[in-house]
Amino acid sequence: MDKLFSYISSFTKEETARTAVNRMEIYRDFLLEKNAQFNLTAITDPDEIEEKHFIDSIAAFPFVHGSVADIGSGAGFPAVPLKILLPDHSFTLIDSLRKRVDFLTELIERLQLDNIRALHSRAEDLPKDVLYDTVVARAVSRLATLAEYCIPFVRIGGLFIAYKSIDSDEEIKEAEYAVSLLGGKIERTEDLRLYGSDVQRRLVLIRKIEETPSKYPRGQNKPRKQPLLR
Repeated sequence: MDKLFSYISSFTKEETARTAVNRMEIYRDFLLEKNAQFNLTAITDPDEIEEKHFIDSIAAFPFVHGSVADIGSGAGFPAVPLKILLPDHSFTLIDSLRKRVDFLTELIERLQLDNIRALHSRAEDLPKDVLYDTVVARAVSRLATLAEYCIPFVRIGGLFIAYKSIDSDEEIKEAEYAVSLLGGKIERTEDLRLYGSDVQRRLVLIRKIEETPSKYPRGQNKPRKQPLLR
């Protein structure tokens, strides 16, 4: 995990970086242990986990503030690596599959993290009066779908951060209508190269500027089946 240590050391104290890397080593080993049972990730090479899970997750570090929700958290990316580096922030990890939530709950205990919880829920079943300063999502869904699942739970002035591929121009353009309808505004995109590699990542930063109409997100899997397109 030398590359990860060098990366974290570039923006924080060496002692903090060492503690973070130690926790992420525990995370990696536990992920690989449980992956044999639950198929949590297709990435099983330790070097690829370091780069494509840990370093990639941390890419949003400069933009995260306040209370944080990770909707569709899966095996905990990007929220758990971010939490390790932001111990004073509260995090809620939300996933619709019980096995993933059980994994996350045990992971949180193993890492001895405070002010973080894993919640078993679909986005459309979340209480609409519980809002967050930052919502993150590193899911494979198209941005118009992700926007409906995530923007309703961002408080006005807060930020939705979507992890997308570098070639997502068309997808972002397609999502503009949904983002606007849901009370958001695409503030900007951040294109970056993951530390120590040729892998590129785009972060789409969406600011919440108005209340979301109460009917969103829609149930019955409509955000996927019938995305909000103009």
